[in-house]
Amino acid sequence: MPFLYLHINVFADIVVLLNTIAAIAIVFRGEREVSSMWAWLMVLITLPGIGLIIYMFLGRNLNSKKIFSLQTQKVLGIDKIVKNQKKLAHEIDTAEHLEEEGSFVRLFLQNDAALLTFQNSVHIFTDGHDKFDQLFADIKKAKHHINLEYFTIYDDEIGNQLVDLLTQRAQAGVRVRVLFDQWGSKGRHDKMWRRLRDAGGQVVPFLSPRYVAITFRINFRDHRKIAVIDGSIGYIGGFNVGDQYLGRFKKFGHWRDTHVRIEGDAVLAIQSRFFTDWNATTKKQQLNFSDDYFPSQQASNNRTTAIQIVSSGPDDTKKQIQTGYLKMFASATESIYIQTPYFIPDQAVLEVLRMAVLSGVKVKIMIPAFPDHPFVYRATEWYVKQLIQVGAEIYRYDKGFMHAKTVTIDGRISSIGSANMDIRSFILNFEANAFMYDRNLAKQLENIYHADILESTKLDLAYFEHQSVWKKALQRMSRLLGPIL
Repeated sequence: MPFLYLHINVFADIVVLLNTIAAIAIVFRGEREVSSMWAWLMVLITLPGIGLIIYMFLGRNLNSKKIFSLQTQKVLGIDKIVKNQKKLAHEIDTAEHLEEEGSFVRLFLQNDAALLTFQNSVHIFTDGHDKFDQLFADIKKAKHHINLEYFTIYDDEIGNQLVDLLTQRAQAGVRVRVLFDQWGSKGRHDKMWRRLRDAGGQVVPFLSPRYVAITFRINFRDHRKIAVIDGSIGYIGGFNVGDQYLGRFKKFGHWRDTHVRIEGDAVLAIQSRFFTDWNATTKKQQLNFSDDYFPSQQASNNRTTAIQIVSSGPDDTKKQIQTGYLKMFASATESIYIQTPYFIPDQAVLEVLRMAVLSGVKVKIMIPAFPDHPFVYRATEWYVKQLIQVGAEIYRYDKGFMHAKTVTIDGRISSIGSANMDIRSFILNFEANAFMYDRNLAKQLENIYHADILESTKLDLAYFEHQSVWKKALQRMSRLLGPIL
């Protein structure tokens, strides 16, 4: 028996050694954030075998050469517009209403080729019923095309209402295209989509194989939520398509989100984003630049908002949206208002927010009152506690689930889109945000924020001190997993 135990111990030591060597070789192959490396090392080493399986599905880097690059925009003719914008960028400082925003404009032009658009009108939605009522009304009026791209489109009541409406428009001769994330939508839902396809509509899962169960890239998700109708009306924000986003799930209750409807030049930038994603996904029915999809926008005195549509994703290492957030935080001199369901910043974001607080900037962050992902929520609690310690104001939204992804600084610059304030949105998800330069719009968002505070509880250090030992331990553990959550 002692001899057997000896052999077992030796075998176990060899397995541990080989697993450690394999973990180091796997994680250090290719470029990766340092924090992500350590998190994956912990998973691979502490969970031999199982950790490798988890890594195969969630940890492998994305080979952008096999996916797509923004060179697709050259096919669309967008690159010519971008070059012209860059030539004119130095003139932005002479525009009185954008004097302070010029550096933002140049940053996004250089980092993401994000067109600056001036002639835009924006309507803000914070309730799902209002948002879908207006979206459905716009879809009913569509004459030429409807392009939708959502992380989640569920096979439920609102999902089927959308499909029925799209089917009717397709039968009327309108070109209907739908991109959805197969993982976020929990499957393909072919039965639901069949009637739309039979009517001539096109529905494809974003960059996905036929069977999601064998996908080794499920960690890279199309988290965008955009829509374009006839090239003249666009939507971008946080609402997905599903009954829970209308407050129909008891678990979540009232669903608090933010989405915007845009009319004007920025719609063409949203259209460009959809074209790029569509052409990357389907090789048989490519879209090309034409006046039908990129119509000339009519000038209007009511369109006063300047907007840049900024995208980011694992196909590019520039982290365009995170860079935009960092620029906003570092530029703020009076106030920073943040709403996010998940707050798991990397060290750069955490430090610039800490610096802002210590510099006298009022930093307000609003998070949900309960989790939809337990580990993510506990990590969020750990990080907001760090900012409370230096004087930031943290609010827990109690009326329902806070899913909005909004940032406003100094009552002058705002961002609304799909990107959460977490590492996943910074480097793993495909995201899209509207960065808007309009003081009236920023004031609207601040007023909405103050109304939400009335439905919230301000958290302090005493709140965390009275939590159970288990919750505190879970927060620390979840924080270590933050880079891969």
